Amino acid sequence: MGKYFLVIISMVFVQNYVLARFLGLCPFINVSRKTDAALGMGMAVTFVMTLTSAVTWPLYFYLLELNENNLFVRLGWLEASTGAQPLVAVLKVASFILVIASLVQLVEMFLKKAVPALYRALGIFLPLITTNCAIMGVALLNTTNYPGPGQLTFFGAIWQGFWAGIGFTVVMLLMSGIRERLESAKVPEAMKDIPIAFVCTGLMAVAFMGFSGIVR
Repeated sequence: MGKYFLVIISMVFVQNYVLARFLGLCPFINVSRKTDAALGMGMAVTFVMTLTSAVTWPLYFYLLELNENNLFVRLGWLEASTGAQPLVAVLKVASFILVIASLVQLVEMFLKKAVPALYRALGIFLPLITTNCAIMGVALLNTTNYPGPGQLTFFGAIWQGFWAGIGFTVVMLLMSGIRERLESAKVPEAMKDIPIAFVCTGLMAVAFMGFSGIVR
């Protein structure tokens, strides 16, 4: 249980995908002008991150990686080999992009038919999620340390993906609160909107560095 608690602290505060890894800055800057929009984007990203982690982990370990666990190796159709790693890396990125795009499309279709009210609230954010590099980052980092002492289990990958989305939502809400306050502040004309948003993002990143050392 301690390991899973450390994942929460790491994904939300120490290794936050926006402020520590600088992934997903485009939607972070452009959708954080209002709190309701930031919350909607955060919820949608969290949902897709969790689903992506659940799909890409078995896809990589049982279909792409050529080891003894590979389904095709077990069936005798392929042989376990380390020489195919460059090809596996290319297939890994390409297949993860297809998975993310397919999941976003399926979620959008489901919400449009089953929960139209939620679809109207999140529909504008769903297409943006397909190009959110933070989601690709989660999928890649969930499979980075295999094989090795830091490798994640299937549940661990889902757990990490979910809390990475929560960390994204937290910083989105913090930034939206700051930007709503900045609307009534006297900001120089050249620094309004995106320039001051980047300055605030840098200051938030410096502040979150105070959490480094909590988790190794």
